[in-house]
Amino acid sequence: MHVKHKTLSVLLAATFAASMAWGAAPADVSQTVAAKAGASVKVRHLAKAPAYTGKTLQNTRNGLVQGYVQDTALIWKGIPYGQAERWKAPTDAKAWNGVFDATKPGPVAIQGAIGKTKGSEDCLNLDIFRPNTKEKNLPVLFFIHGGNNQSGAADQANWQKFAEREHVVAISINHRLGALGFNPLPALKHGTAEENSGNFAVLDFVRGLDWTKENIASFGGNPDNITIAGFSSGGRDVMALLISPIAKGKFQKAISFSGGMTTSDTAWAQQIFARHFAPLVVADGIKTNEADAAKWLLQDTQEVRNYLQNLPADRVAAAFGRAAIRMNAFPHLYNDGVVLEKDSFATKNYNQVPLIMTTGTDEFSLYTRTDEYFVPSVKDGTIFTDPEKHSEFAFAKKYGSKLYELFNAEESAVTMFDHYGKAPIYTLKIAYGNDPKLVGEKMAFTSGSVHGIWIPFATGIPTATTAGYPAGSFDNPGALALTAQVQDYLGNFMRTGNPNGKGLVRWEKWTSATEGPSQLYVNSDGTNVDVHQEYGRTTYQSVLDEIVADTSIKEDAKAEIIRHVLSGRWFSKGFDAFFHNN
Repeated sequence: MHVKHKTLSVLLAATFAASMAWGAAPADVSQTVAAKAGASVKVRHLAKAPAYTGKTLQNTRNGLVQGYVQDTALIWKGIPYGQAERWKAPTDAKAWNGVFDATKPGPVAIQGAIGKTKGSEDCLNLDIFRPNTKEKNLPVLFFIHGGNNQSGAADQANWQKFAEREHVVAISINHRLGALGFNPLPALKHGTAEENSGNFAVLDFVRGLDWTKENIASFGGNPDNITIAGFSSGGRDVMALLISPIAKGKFQKAISFSGGMTTSDTAWAQQIFARHFAPLVVADGIKTNEADAAKWLLQDTQEVRNYLQNLPADRVAAAFGRAAIRMNAFPHLYNDGVVLEKDSFATKNYNQVPLIMTTGTDEFSLYTRTDEYFVPSVKDGTIFTDPEKHSEFAFAKKYGSKLYELFNAEESAVTMFDHYGKAPIYTLKIAYGNDPKLVGEKMAFTSGSVHGIWIPFATGIPTATTAGYPAGSFDNPGALALTAQVQDYLGNFMRTGNPNGKGLVRWEKWTSATEGPSQLYVNSDGTNVDVHQEYGRTTYQSVLDEIVADTSIKEDAKAEIIRHVLSGRWFSKGFDAFFHNN
């Protein structure tokens, strides 16, 4: 663990200074907090979390943490919530002497980064945002970032403005990623039942929730009012926690931003993992060819176990390419029967809590323009000048987005509704970004309401996901008004389990696959806000039938896009069966 030490006299001085002012700037804090050291210290066991004091210096079960003031928020970054040996369940974070400097981001999980790797295996840390007030017992948001469960970091979404406006405490966590966060190979199954699941990242989420339950009162949060939330793979992780026996009772509400339901069969995943690690085995001279290497990796032997444990972390991280929302490229979330229900989302044993699921109208645009089929024409601009390429791109984006949209919300609601008890389900669709008058013809065509468009509206802060949109796209009067409404829906939901409140269009619960309220539609033209409840239904089969009937592109191009662009994605199981994709 990365800790900072102080002598008692320095600690008392810092504590006194913090009591006189609600927080120093990060630069000032760095002068008063000693350098980090790795020395082990005795763990302190507190009966309960200390009370919130309204200051940047707060106590936790592991020791004092020093945050900082920014605008009208209090912020703490990089607080350890656990520690974990490779492919082991996380344990409590070690306590530290003195004051932990929580003014800088903690290490991110090791991951691929443009031809190299970055990060650390020692990555179990979290950030906390709350309003600079003395309020206690505030609702708590527990956020899991996106990135295919292979990349990303806690700072993907900055929850400062949301915490300020809605008077909540927001947590964002770093956790293990890629083959260090998920690994089903047989040689590693010599631990506890939970460890043998291979779902190490899920164990991190649960450890983070336990830390939150134990410590969040120190930051003015209510440990009995926790809303889990996540984006993309983080949204799928949220859905997975709804079918996790070990997560039962650890949260009270859930929000899945562009998530959906996906789990993986362990035996199938083992084959894929063996193929990905096989080149390393050949490179290290253990086997002469990849076929024999894969067979060797599937053996439950001490030799294989030692090899995997001793691999440098950067080589483990680099063994898999980016999944690009394809489970067969990086299978994870194993329905082992211990960490996740054996029957996956067909289970009757949901952790039944109020749930929001959101989607965008152009969710697949990002994956259309980054698919190898379209990359050359996107790069050279012919996507706009060649009528055939233009039509093919429009075809892939249209139907990929329709299927992705269903996957993110409506199809999940259909799957779970009969087994979800009385807990309400709400679904939302955002269409912002597909108006050429607002964002320009090219941006509306290639991105539209892109995967991640919700982030600036939920947080009030644009991100890299939306960096390509024209200046002013998210701070015009309409966007700002929509942001306020979206944040109020989410804040109300966190407080009560019901998103509705004064001044908001009523958001109805999802009730049926065939009739009644469906999604809440939200959009803006830059001046006015369009928020209304939808009642129409689009079925998965109707989209498949529409694809078959579509004559906007040549049949050979359609077949190629069906086989290689749309196949194998999170949302494609029914699609691949219908079109006989292997």
